[in-house]
Amino acid sequence: MSNVVISTRVRLARNLKDYPFPCKLSQQGREQVIEKVRDAVKNGNSVLANDFSFIKMEELDPRQSVSLVEKRLVSPEFISDPEGRALLLSSDESLSIMINEEDHIRLQVITKGLTLDEAYDTADKLDTLLDENLDFAFDEKLGYLTQCPTNLGTGMRASVMLHLPALEKSRAVSRIAGNLSKLGLTIRGAHGEGTEPKGALYQLSNQVTLGISEKAAIENLKNITAQLVAQEEQARERLCRSMDVQDTIARSLGILKYARLISHDEALKLLSNVRLGIVSGQIADVKPETIDSLMTAVEPATLSVAAGKSLSPHERDVERAKLIQKTL
Repeated sequence: MSNVVISTRVRLARNLKDYPFPCKLSQQGREQVIEKVRDAVKNGNSVLANDFSFIKMEELDPRQSVSLVEKRLVSPEFISDPEGRALLLSSDESLSIMINEEDHIRLQVITKGLTLDEAYDTADKLDTLLDENLDFAFDEKLGYLTQCPTNLGTGMRASVMLHLPALEKSRAVSRIAGNLSKLGLTIRGAHGEGTEPKGALYQLSNQVTLGISEKAAIENLKNITAQLVAQEEQARERLCRSMDVQDTIARSLGILKYARLISHDEALKLLSNVRLGIVSGQIADVKPETIDSLMTAVEPATLSVAAGKSLSPHERDVERAKLIQKTL
């Protein structure tokens, strides 16, 4: 399934019992919540506690903040108003805790491939670590209380990042999206709600959090993901028989290796084509994981952070081309 499923994410929303939701919280209250969550992690009786760095969002420059969004470590909403917000981030960036986003706590775990059970297990351990030192807002009937009613109950959103070039090309994704909504799931662009898919990357996630257990939601997502993977693999087999598609893949690799200027959207499109070529056996000397890493590294703000300075659009296109050439 790693040919289709790039990564897994499990996110939990939690709020502190004695504080209003962040939208109604004073600056002083926000600082208190930050300190309570930070102390809960720092003083926690777990090996996880020692691995976090603490970041006050207002101290980051805009390109650093946007890069965090590009890496899917924080939400676009989280960086829109950095005052009174903080981030706890593990050294390998697989664990992150947003403090004072829509809810007091948004903790998330990102793992490679289809690893829903492992990601949930880690998220559950992190949740337990926080629960030992914090008093969460919880109701016997409604479960965990959240600002948005759609997160009530488990407060959990689990998702998988999928590469679906064949289903996208056959225009099957929109039909599939309609069927998924009836099953309590949604499929969106890679950065979630309101984002357009680029590079044939899609995020499949659960929508229902009330009246269903975390394990049941995980199993449902796992089963639907397996069906989507099977459909994509069948569609790829048909698609890659075409000489036109094989030529597109070969040309994409050539452009990526030798171009001097590459825009963001063009890079994602070409990288998607090459990834298809790798997993279908047409390209043998590049690993899919290399392409997966490049798809994040070529993002505009992430390029600027790597360069250590602000880059103009033209400079980004130059640096993007250089990075891709060096990597490939």
